[in-house]
Parts: sequence; structure tokens; C-alpha cells
Amino acid sequence: MNSLSLNAAWLRLRIAFASAGPVVFGALALCVLALAAIAWLVQGRELVELARVEAHRVAALPPPAPVQDLAAAAPATDDYHLALFEAALGERRNAEQGVKTLFKLAATSGLTLRQGEYKAAYDRNARLHSYQVTLPVKGSYGAIWQFALGALRAIPFAALDEISFKRDAIGEANVEARLRLTFYLTERAGAAP
Repeated sequence: MNSLSLNAAWLRLRIAFASAGPVVFGALALCVLALAAIAWLVQGRELVELARVEAHRVAALPPPAPVQDLAAAAPATDDYHLALFEAALGERRNAEQGVKTLFKLAATSGLTLRQGEYKAAYDRNARLHSYQVTLPVKGSYGAIWQFALGALRAIPFAALDEISFKRDAIGEANVEARLRLTFYLTERAGAAP
């Protein structure tokens, strides 16, 4: 475009504005405002749509890991660990019930259980009673292990200290075993921490 045509266009625009009255300027201003409002609404609608899509995306994410308090992250005290230990102990008055449970488990496992040896002890420093049970059993190898593991599940305050196996002959199906379990007991019921 040459400068002559630009000057002519500018002159025509100035003449049109000069000949137009205040009503035309008002209408023109309203049109500009309406276009701005439409652009703002369209942009707002796009922002609402973007926010909706973002909300769906965030909702699909897994929940964030909980933030630990510094107080909660502090190491547990010795008293807490002691309370946990004491809660796991059995009651001394229920030691015989534990032995009865062993005999029932042996019968359930199909084992022959002869008379056992029992030894009670007290550790003054730990303020802890122990009740040691030595049981000679006879049966299949699998049944003996089933009995031993079942005893540990049924009596949570028991520990399997020793297990030994003896077979008289290589081809014999049954084996003799000697199990030594210790029940760890307290005078009072263990309280949960």
C-alpha cells in the first residue's frame, strides 16, 4: 500500500467520525464493551472447563501419603516397649491351660504324647515367670511339625526352645521327637499400651 491510499483512508475515517453524532459513538462504545464482555465470558467458560478437567484428574490420583508430625515421628519410649512386651505375656494362673492346649493339639495332630516334664522358674530382674514344658512325642515327621507350629499359634506367649528327632530304623514311618517349649508368664494380665 502506498502512502497516498493510507492518507485517503485516514481522511475518510476522520470525516466519518466528525460527521457522526454522540449516539453513534455511544453505540460504538457499547459494541466494543459487548465484544469485551463476550470475550471475557468465553475465557471464563474455558477456565471453568479447565478447572473441571483438572478436578477430575486430581480425583483420579492416589491420595497423598500422610505427613508425619515431628512428635509422632519421635522414637517410642522404653516404657512403651516394656508395655508391649508385658502385653504379650501370658498369665501365670493360666499355665495349666496352656499345657491342656498342648495335649489337645497333640491329639488333633494324631500324635502319641507321653507324660511331659515341667519346670517353673522366676527371673527376679525381669519380674518374669517361665514355665518350661518338655514333651516326648511320637508320630509322623509332618504331624510333629504341625503340632509344633500349631502350639506356637495357639499359645502366643510360648517359645519353641528345642526340637530333636530320633528314628529307630530308616524305613520306619513314625519318629520320636522331643520338644521343649517355654511359656513366658506374668502375675497380672498384660495391659495393652
